[in-house]
Amino acid sequence: MGALQSLSGQPEYVDLAEKTGFSFEQIGVLHKRFKQLSHNEKTLRDHFNEIPDLACNPIRSQIIEAFFDRRNFHQNGEGTVEEIGFEEFLVVMSHFRPPSLHMTEDQRESVRREKLRFLFNMHDTDNDGTITLEEYRHVVEELLSRSGALGKETAKSIADAAMLEVASISMGHMEPDEFYEGITFEHFLKLLNGFEIESRMNIRFLNMDTTTLCK
Repeated sequence: MGALQSLSGQPEYVDLAEKTGFSFEQIGVLHKRFKQLSHNEKTLRDHFNEIPDLACNPIRSQIIEAFFDRRNFHQNGEGTVEEIGFEEFLVVMSHFRPPSLHMTEDQRESVRREKLRFLFNMHDTDNDGTITLEEYRHVVEELLSRSGALGKETAKSIADAAMLEVASISMGHMEPDEFYEGITFEHFLKLLNGFEIESRMNIRFLNMDTTTLCK
């Protein structure tokens, strides 16, 4: 209770609660984890490299980069930063906040689009508004080849075939000489229509420790 009173008495935490939707208690938990992760300083990429559960994650680099991507700070920024403070960390973590049971349909749809935009940004690495074949291929290759069951060339072939399937869903019939530039955000929404991302992409606060921050 004392911790909650301490948090609610600090204007910056009130502001963070309004920006992110986290409760004072959740902000307190995340602040504690942030200090453990950053050693009471600003957080660098190297600090995320120390999280054991990220070591074997096939999209580890994309997860880490998401925390340093200005597009994810709710400020309409571009590019990346070299270090982040607690506010940026908390704003990025808010993309994993589960939806409230009392949300309206419009609010739930807004949360869904925000989560999907976050996922889209993770794979649109050059920030051109399109997930290109190369970007998509890289993700698929990482996911498949790291399992050890498939070689790079096989993974590449699967990625290319998957991209053709994506193109047919997004664009419909394509002429033989027509070039598919990549997945736009609107195509991305179409591809994941019906996929229940709102509750799947979330964090749990019960007995949470530093190694579970990015699971």
